[in-house]
Amino acid sequence: MNQKPPVARRRRRKSDKPNPIDVHVGSRVRLRRTLLGMSQEKLGEAIGLTFQQVQKYERGANRIGASRLYDLSRVLDVPVSFFFDDIKPETAAARIEGAAESAEQAAARHEPDPMMRRETLELVRAYYRIPDAQIRRRLFDLTKAIANACASEG
Repeated sequence: MNQKPPVARRRRRKSDKPNPIDVHVGSRVRLRRTLLGMSQEKLGEAIGLTFQQVQKYERGANRIGASRLYDLSRVLDVPVSFFFDDIKPETAAARIEGAAESAEQAAARHEPDPMMRRETLELVRAYYRIPDAQIRRRLFDLTKAIANACASEG
């Protein structure tokens, strides 16, 4: 009987960095969850996971499988493609060119998007909690004026 030897899958060691694509997908999960004002615990309950597992997904420490990604898209009310939106071409290329560059090197190049920072998300949520549209517009104009003043000083 000619049986092929089992293919050894390379498991990621604890010291290995997460794959940049997994990090990106996880950050998009976190972005949407935060914009909805949903806790990790609530998201976990909705898809049958602990909040610790949600944390691992959001950090990219654990890869999200296709069925889980589908569940997340339903709970977070976004299409599956949302999780891959805004992916940098070099992040996607790093996975394809795996032989030329290790996932560790690609992860080192990955710079987090400032739009994904907790501070940014909280600011956006607070802004939209202001019920008066005129006050929101004034705050928007003030913020732009301050940013422009800072840019012209530097």
